Amino acid sequence: MADENKLKLLAHIKRKTRLRNKIKGTPEKPRLSVFRSTKHIYVQLIDDMNGRSLTGISSRAKSIQEQTSDLKKGGKIGMSKLVGKAIAQKAIEMKIEKVVFDRNGFVYHGRVKAVADGAREVGLKF
Repeated sequence: MADENKLKLLAHIKRKTRLRNKIKGTPEKPRLSVFRSTKHIYVQLIDDMNGRSLTGISSRAKSIQEQTSDLKKGGKIGMSKLVGKAIAQKAIEMKIEKVVFDRNGFVYHGRVKAVADGAREVGLKF
């Protein structure tokens, strides 16, 4: 069982590395990076040219926690969609309309897809 987990982790790292070699964020079109843990989801806008994070938000943020208490169902996927909407609003406030989506080696399905859909609903283009 432990060997199976190591193989999964190595496959994830390979996918992540392969993606990161192709994706670069600029100040005009930053990288929207998604990290998914078992309980929470973290999203940030990154300018790779200057090597700095422009902004970020997670499902642990107080504003997101308050909104998720209003959700009757949807669970982690509903929470992920709210995080996507929140990061898109922050980006638009910073006058950023286009981003490069970085799924960070995770499969584009479920919570990762919900973040992307939420960001697109607010008006972020990628």
